[in-house]
Amino acid sequence: MIENNIGLVHSCAHKFKGRGIEYDDLFQAGCVGLIKAADAFDEDRGVRFSTYAVPVILGEMRRLFRDGGSVKVSRTLKELSMKLNREKERMSNKMGREPTISELAASLGIDEGQVVEALCAATPPLSLTENEEDGGGQIDLPVQSPEDLLSDIISLKQVVGNLEPSDRALIVLRYFSGKTQTQTAQTLGMTQVQVSRREKKILTALRRELSE
Repeated sequence: MIENNIGLVHSCAHKFKGRGIEYDDLFQAGCVGLIKAADAFDEDRGVRFSTYAVPVILGEMRRLFRDGGSVKVSRTLKELSMKLNREKERMSNKMGREPTISELAASLGIDEGQVVEALCAATPPLSLTENEEDGGGQIDLPVQSPEDLLSDIISLKQVVGNLEPSDRALIVLRYFSGKTQTQTAQTLGMTQVQVSRREKKILTALRRELSE
C-alpha cells in the first residue's frame, strides 16, 4: 500500500516547495504520514485510501512549519539573509540611510524577490492572536493557514472525485463553474427543483465524509 501510494507524498511535498523547507525534509515527513495512514486505515469506513491518507501526510508536513512555534528556514535562505544584513549595514554606513530593496539587489546581483524573501526570513514571527497578558497586545485575527486550506482543497477534490458522474457534474457546474441551479438544470436535463434537492443531498454526503 505504501509503495503504491508514494506518489501522494510527492504531490503534497510539491505544494510546499519554496516555503523555506527543503524538499527532502518535506518528503521524509510525508513518508512518515503515509506510513501512519497505512497503519490506521480501515477499509470498512468506505473511503479510498488516498482520501484518508492525504490529510495525514499534510499534517506531518505541517509539523515542520510548526516546530518550535515558528517556521523553519532553509540553510541557503539563512546564509543569504546574513549576507544581506551585512551588506545592508555596510551600505547604510556609506550612504547615511538604509538602502532600498532594489539597491541591495543590485549590489549583490540577485533578484529583488530574493532580497524580500531573505529579509522576511530573518524577521521574528509576529503572533496575530497574542493577548496583552503575553506582553504583545496584538489584535486577534483568526485566519485559516494556507496549509490547512490546501489540505481542505485536496480532501474536497478527493471526495468529489468519488461521486457518481452525474452528481460530480452537478457539483462542478454549481461550485466550480459558478452556474445557477437553473443553468445547471438546463445543462443536465433536469428541473431546477430536482437540482436543488439533489444538490442538498450531495452536500450533506460530502460534509459527512469530510468530517469522518
